[in-house]
Amino acid sequence: MSIEIRMPALSPTMEKGTLAKWLIKEGDTIAAGDVIAEIETDKATMEVEAADEGKVGKLAVAAGTADVPVGTVIAVLLEEGEAGVASPSTSPSLPRKRESSAEEKVDSRLRGNDEQKKSAPILPSAPTPQPTVPAAHDDARIFASPLARRIAKQSGIDLNTLQGSGPGGRVVKRDLEGKAPLARPQVAATAATAVAPATVYGPADAPHEEVKLSTMRKVIAERLSESKRTVPHFYMTVDVQMDHLLAARKDINEAEGLKLSVNDFIIKALAIALKRVPEANVQFAGDKLYRYSRADVSVAVAIDGGLITPIIRGADTKGLIEISNEMRALAEKARAGKLMPEDYKGGTISLSNLGMYGIKEFEAVINPPQAAILAVGAAEQRAVIKNGQIVPATVMSATLSVDHRAIDGAIGAKLLTAFKALIENPARLAL
Repeated sequence: MSIEIRMPALSPTMEKGTLAKWLIKEGDTIAAGDVIAEIETDKATMEVEAADEGKVGKLAVAAGTADVPVGTVIAVLLEEGEAGVASPSTSPSLPRKRESSAEEKVDSRLRGNDEQKKSAPILPSAPTPQPTVPAAHDDARIFASPLARRIAKQSGIDLNTLQGSGPGGRVVKRDLEGKAPLARPQVAATAATAVAPATVYGPADAPHEEVKLSTMRKVIAERLSESKRTVPHFYMTVDVQMDHLLAARKDINEAEGLKLSVNDFIIKALAIALKRVPEANVQFAGDKLYRYSRADVSVAVAIDGGLITPIIRGADTKGLIEISNEMRALAEKARAGKLMPEDYKGGTISLSNLGMYGIKEFEAVINPPQAAILAVGAAEQRAVIKNGQIVPATVMSATLSVDHRAIDGAIGAKLLTAFKALIENPARLAL
C-alpha cells in the first residue's frame, strides 16, 4: 500500500510553507530518517526527514512551490513489490477512493434527461418569466457629434433631452450651451467616491525586474504593517557613555583570550534592567497583560532575504561568556537557515543593534506581541560636559520603542535609566 508524505507543520503556528528543494527523485529508495526535502517557513529553511522507508513513486509537489498548505500530500512512497503510480498530470495526487465530481454528476443527469426525452412525449411548456430590467438610454443611438458626446459626458448632460440644430438634427456643441446637468443620486455619488484608485507600485517606465517575495519577507511585511497599524508606538532616547564598558571588554578579552562583543554586554544589561523594572516585562493581551518573571531577549540578526530574532532565554541569569557563545551559535544557525522554532518563538523584549553599520540612532518597529524593542546605534566620540568641563567621551544612543497599551512613559523611562546605569558601570555585569 502506498504511503503519503504530507507537508509537515514545523512550528505550532505554521499553516503553509514553501517546498524549497527536493533532495530525492522519483525512483529513489529511501529509509526512515533520510533527509528528503528542505521546507522554507516564515523564519527559516528546515530539513525534513522521512518517517517511513520505500521507493519514491511520485513527487506530487514541484520544488520551489510556494504556499503549500500543511497536510498537503507532497510525495508518495511505494512499498516493496508495489507497482508505480500514475504521473501527477494524469491522476489525482492522493491514492484514494474515487468519487464522482460535481461536473460528472451533472453530465450524468443531463445524459439521463436526453434518454428520457427520446421516449417522453413533448408537452408545451409555460413561458419563462423574464426579470424586469429598467429602461436605459443608449447614447450610441443618439445622433450627435463626437465633441458634443464628450462635453455631455463630462458635464453630466443627457443627450436624449436635447434637440439637435446641426445637419440632419445632429446634436452639436452649441446645443449644450447653458444646459444644466442631470441631478445625480446622492447614493451613486457616495459609491463613486468610495472606490479607491488602483495602487501603482513604482514608475512603469523605469528599468526594473520583479523579485518574488520569499515566505519570510511576506511575513515580515504582514507583521510589521500590523504592528505600525495597531500598536500605539512611542519612543524615548537616552545617551549612554561607553568608555568604562569598552575598557572592561578589552581587559577581559585580553586576559581570558575571549571575544566578547559589545552586543553581549548590551544583551546582559537589557535583561537585568528588565528584571529590575518588572512592569516593563509585559505584553498586551486584549483585556489583560502578561507579566513575565523571566527576561528573554530576542536579538535581531540580519540574514539573506530578511532578519530573524533568535532568543537568549533567561539572559539575566547567564554570564557574559555563556551569552556570547549562545549568541554566536544562534547567529550561525540563523544565517545557515537551520534555526528550530524553539530558537526564535517567544521572547519578552527585542534588541536591534545597527551600530556596526555606523548608524547613530534609529527607531525600531515593535515585534508583536512584545511590548518593547531597544534600538542601539554606534558608539562614537562626542563632546560631553563633566564637572563643568567639555571633554571627549564615547557615547552610544539607545532608543526604546514602546507599546503604550502596556507600558507608560514613566515605566519606559525607568527601564532606560536602569539600562544606562548598568552599561556605564559594567562591573555590575558579572561574568
